[in-house]
Amino acid sequence: MALQFKTYILIIPHLFTLSVFSAPDITDIPAPGGAGGHIKGGAGGNPHVVDGGSDYAKPEIETHFLGKWVLETADVRVSAMQLQLMPNDQVIWYDATSLGPSARKLEPEGTCPINPDANNQPDCYAHAVAYDWKTKKSRTIVLSGEPWCSSGNLWPNGNMVATGGTFTGVKAVRMLPMNDLNANFIEKRNVLGDYRWYATNQILEDGSSLVVGGREAFSYEIVPPSLEFKPNKIDFPFLKQTCTPGKGPNKFIENNLYPFVFLLPDGNVFVFANDRAVTFKPLTGEILQEHPVLPGGSRNYPPSGSSAILPFKLSADNKHPLNVEVVICGGNKPDAFEVVDAKHVKEKVFVPALKDCHRIHPMKKHAKWEPEQDMPTPRIMGDLLHLPTGDLIMINGAKKGTSGWEDATDPNFTPLLYQPYKPMGSRFKELNPTKIARMYHSSSAMLPDTNVLVCGSNPHQFYTVNVEFPTEWRVEKFSPPYLDPKLDNQRPVIYAKGTDKVLKYGKPFKIAASLPSNEPMVLGEIKVTMLYPPFTTHGFSQNQRMIVPTLTDIVGNVITALAPPSGKIAPPGYYILYVNRLGVPGTGIWVHIE
Repeated sequence: MALQFKTYILIIPHLFTLSVFSAPDITDIPAPGGAGGHIKGGAGGNPHVVDGGSDYAKPEIETHFLGKWVLETADVRVSAMQLQLMPNDQVIWYDATSLGPSARKLEPEGTCPINPDANNQPDCYAHAVAYDWKTKKSRTIVLSGEPWCSSGNLWPNGNMVATGGTFTGVKAVRMLPMNDLNANFIEKRNVLGDYRWYATNQILEDGSSLVVGGREAFSYEIVPPSLEFKPNKIDFPFLKQTCTPGKGPNKFIENNLYPFVFLLPDGNVFVFANDRAVTFKPLTGEILQEHPVLPGGSRNYPPSGSSAILPFKLSADNKHPLNVEVVICGGNKPDAFEVVDAKHVKEKVFVPALKDCHRIHPMKKHAKWEPEQDMPTPRIMGDLLHLPTGDLIMINGAKKGTSGWEDATDPNFTPLLYQPYKPMGSRFKELNPTKIARMYHSSSAMLPDTNVLVCGSNPHQFYTVNVEFPTEWRVEKFSPPYLDPKLDNQRPVIYAKGTDKVLKYGKPFKIAASLPSNEPMVLGEIKVTMLYPPFTTHGFSQNQRMIVPTLTDIVGNVITALAPPSGKIAPPGYYILYVNRLGVPGTGIWVHIE
């Protein structure tokens, strides 16, 4: 039977090689059988429902586990201003190259390339690392052409690209190959069409990236997955209209940097900047719809929110998502930056962040903002990440101030579970807090093992220790509630042998899986999700996208699903595929869609 499901966007202020997990031969999968687990809800259906929609035909498995924090490593010693998980299971993060040394030297000893943003002097310090989340080991990466406050994405072949920054990197494109675990960034300078400092990227249906905005860059451009291209700048007056004017030379306010940008399932693009949004055609810049102003405050950098387009659950005929909706929470007042930043005032005033939330249907004509449940606490600079279940997690950030050097205080240590399909009043749940403040320039990533990797935080111009909020190089993992050890016998296991790892648009594909409990997998109890790994910086996860493909059959230990119909819904490239049973996900594997 067809199940209804809603899709939202949540905005909260502020040659390829497949990499797969090892698995036993498919003939080793245990035969189904056995008993069920404790579930919540009654005979009337699943409480994880809104407007009658549900992902499952019975209630989800219940847990009272509020998550667990684990310190993974204490001394990577390069802060994570920008972060990207790659399909080779390397987490790449990097910092600025013009703001002095990091706490780690390049390897091997004696590697000291010329730094064009440090008076062309030799620079022996690392500003980028590759962290293997499986082994907890890291290596240094040579990076040049200042990438401070840049943007990024993956190419369809899995290579990472970083665009813009400032100084010599303001028009640069840098590429890190996926298939060479010892590679450094390959850089081409002065190739972009405009200055891309604090810009946002969004993958388009053909694998090109839309690069939107930047400081005093009221334009966007389309960058192909190649280092060889001609600049393609398109003026975009909307960005100038939403830019709060500065108060003098070098006294920027803006409130619309790192705009929230999403590819809609019709191929058009939704962009939210400051306090309003438009939908436009990416190839021409034609504005298709102007959305109402969202009252209450500013939502982008420096009030710095987070944003996500909620999962696209595909229709039974696999032609379209069942709904598209935008949610915005928090932020800060329009003047919050100018009363706290040292370029504007001598005495800092840390304005409490907002915690209000609102929704809108961007693809509906005459759409209006609708009230959503408030967050339990205010938050700026928080990362909003998709969980394999289709829920989201808000993590990192602060309760007062804005982004900027030493412009925030009162860390928000408590992650929030956001379940947008639950009844109003029960959509946010506070989880176990960390003890490490993750302030300005912190990052996070959802991993294939369903944990959240958390790193970074450097609210200072230079690496600084022995202060209230020091530069952080400790790396943590947070285990969300679904990783309750009591649920391990309900956690699906995917078998790489027997699972299709190269998907074709609109075509059926197979997933070999089983349950440790030996219970049979049945339609109505199994959900498959596909996560596009985002480039995360400044509280926004660029390109983040989750697809819930249509399932057509489960026979024994093999699930049959339909690949998304086009690149408008699922841009080409690598995704992490997860299997869930009644809200309990198992470790995912990398798949590629084309």
